[in-house]
Amino acid sequence: METGKVNPTQTLGKTGIPDVGTVHYNLQEAALMQAAVVNGEGEIGNGGAFLVSTGKHTGRSPNDKFVVREASVEDSIWWENNKPMDPAAFDVLHADMLAHMKDGEVYVNDLFGGADPAYRLNVRVITELAWHGLFIRHLLRRPDITELETFLPEFTIVNCPSFNADPERHGCRSETVIAISFEKKLVLIGGTSYAGENKKSVFSILNYLLPEKGVMPMHCSANHAPDNVNDSAVFFGLSGTGKTTLSADPERTLIGDDEHGWSDEGIFNFEGGCYAKTINLSAEAEPEIYATTDKFATVIENMVYDPYTKELDFADDSLTPNMRCAYPLDYIDNASETSRGGVPKNVIMLTCDAFGVLPPIVRLTPAQAMYHFLSGFTAKVPGTEKGVVEPIPTFSTCFGAPFMPRRPEVYGNLLRKKIAETGASCWLVNTGWTGGPKGVGSRMPIRATRALLSAALNGSMDDREFRVDPNFGFEVPISVKGVAKVLLDPRQTWSEGAEYDVQAAKLANMFADNFKQYEPFVDDEVLAAAIKAQ
Repeated sequence: METGKVNPTQTLGKTGIPDVGTVHYNLQEAALMQAAVVNGEGEIGNGGAFLVSTGKHTGRSPNDKFVVREASVEDSIWWENNKPMDPAAFDVLHADMLAHMKDGEVYVNDLFGGADPAYRLNVRVITELAWHGLFIRHLLRRPDITELETFLPEFTIVNCPSFNADPERHGCRSETVIAISFEKKLVLIGGTSYAGENKKSVFSILNYLLPEKGVMPMHCSANHAPDNVNDSAVFFGLSGTGKTTLSADPERTLIGDDEHGWSDEGIFNFEGGCYAKTINLSAEAEPEIYATTDKFATVIENMVYDPYTKELDFADDSLTPNMRCAYPLDYIDNASETSRGGVPKNVIMLTCDAFGVLPPIVRLTPAQAMYHFLSGFTAKVPGTEKGVVEPIPTFSTCFGAPFMPRRPEVYGNLLRKKIAETGASCWLVNTGWTGGPKGVGSRMPIRATRALLSAALNGSMDDREFRVDPNFGFEVPISVKGVAKVLLDPRQTWSEGAEYDVQAAKLANMFADNFKQYEPFVDDEVLAAAIKAQ
């Protein structure tokens, strides 16, 4: 049985996936929610949100992600960062997954990855779970009905959580598998109900395809000034650094919160929605995001809630600290209608420094920007994971190593080239701790962070006086209107300056040790901009 709207030449039986019992094509949000409730996948919450638990997988499974080692990609994949899968094993995995799905029920969504028609990717997402269909309709971009009549998928994702892989038979690590074949233009996902694997698979594909077209794919959020798409900014950052929060600035227009491309014409969102963390979310600190949590069809993922009132508990992380909400971009009042902007005037790299030594904002040269982009620094803090008793540095190249199929220098050189060609200003912003490490100091005040960002974005930072940081070599403003001067010199926020010096030297050495892996692949200018061991 088949239901829904589809290009009749592109039904599953005609595209190599036969024998599925019931196929639902491109159902609208209400129909997907209804199916999910009937199937027992979750329940309706306040305002018509959809409440769901993803089971034992409450986040991505990066150790179970593979790229098929095919001849056409052998010389272009960063194999040290991407686990290879034998093509024959992938074929067996594909056949076994289809056999498992035979006579079952699936939900098919034909979607776009990318707001710019010149660079977007046509993606067909086939899911076993109806709510996964709802999720991916939010996170990718939805064709209109007339576009569906001629839609031709370039890549296909098959996601079947009830299928458990066999490591010996399928050449993987566990019962969970995420495998990408660039030759077959196919992604297979099994053994996990975490919906984020769907969207990050599309990001990984675009990260491979776009550099060859001169487009810089970025794990970043983006916004632009009201009524001026040419005054745009991008915000790089790993999870927990404030990427989503800071880009959803009510004083600016949101382009997107997670994945973008930078072409010669400007920037464009890969997605059609947002996937925001909800732990400790409040109407006071993040009103735009908070307001989405009781809207129709918002997916509320892994949150504790009252079984009677359906009231959400934003403080209870007993299921996971990675609890989230997924919603369409137009749920944010100040979201861009086109999801596009001009060439960025400002590039911001966000870090959460739990060591408490980095200034709240610094200015970077293009070479320093490439250095910090390749470093991708943030820190895990005590209490976030079992056994973490002091800050642990996390260096994720390009602020998104798990999604980078190519070597990091490909992306680093692209970013540096675009910064040099456009004259964009570059800033490193620390949203972490000041006055001491986590457990001693305090979190950087979000009001101060917003004030500093505003000064950077509106150009008023340009006429400030800067000093060169003796430990890290970048430029730090001495004073900024509306921000306590002491915050700009982190050593002064510590009760003992000597303790700050020890911690700063420790972090500088961590930077230096991490960057040794890139030294053979960068030029002398970047090497000169590198943080030196102490």
